[in-house]
Amino acid sequence: MNSHAHVFDSHFHIIDPAFPLVPNNGYLPDPFTTSDYLVMARSLGVVGGVVVSGSFQAFDQDYLLSALERLGPKFVGVTQLPASVSDAEIRRLDERGVRAVRFNLMRGGSESVEHLESFARRVFDLVGWHAELYVDARDLHELRGTLLSLPAVSIDHLGLSKEGFPTLLRLAEKGVRIKATGFGRVEFPVGQALRAIHAANPHVLMFGTDLPSTRAPRPFEANDISLLLEALGNEGGELVLWKNAVNFYRLPC
Repeated sequence: MNSHAHVFDSHFHIIDPAFPLVPNNGYLPDPFTTSDYLVMARSLGVVGGVVVSGSFQAFDQDYLLSALERLGPKFVGVTQLPASVSDAEIRRLDERGVRAVRFNLMRGGSESVEHLESFARRVFDLVGWHAELYVDARDLHELRGTLLSLPAVSIDHLGLSKEGFPTLLRLAEKGVRIKATGFGRVEFPVGQALRAIHAANPHVLMFGTDLPSTRAPRPFEANDISLLLEALGNEGGELVLWKNAVNFYRLPC
């Protein structure tokens, strides 16, 4: 179990049936409301975090703003938006706690990768947002130049695949943030991967529960935090469970 005093959960989903859901390849997730999340989060020591829009939420902002209002000021959002969105709407979302735009290259529901560079630069210049990518690391080689040219980027779930891990490490060395999430999704030893990324750059890893772990072969377990602490020790754990993400998402410690 988690012996860490406080945790910032950099990646979880809220699935509220009061708002519209879009089937993704026929898949619709079960409900997982803010109340459901808070019950689980409190037992883990979570005191802040990031609500991430899933493929099944497409460009809906209402569910996200509702969740952020209920969760409070220590929680922020990562949303999906079309590149045609107005500056006024981006500013409105920023004022309500949204901090990034997500490109879901694995499952869709987001803007396409052809708009990645221009859109990522636009939201950063306008309100300081970063771009988040749900992408298999095998596809990172062709995106590497673009990602390194962008002002702020994060990649979900340790990049998922062993084959692309060397490219992920090179990106980490240059400051691309990596989410230590979805341990049950990856195809390599998690502890070994965490140590390698942390050694490449101690400031890039950010822990997240990935709750409710939609479509994951193995859902999140509380022992995933213990695994992280065993791999990185208390000092490394403090960075990954708290400081790195709080700094990246521009929240007061």
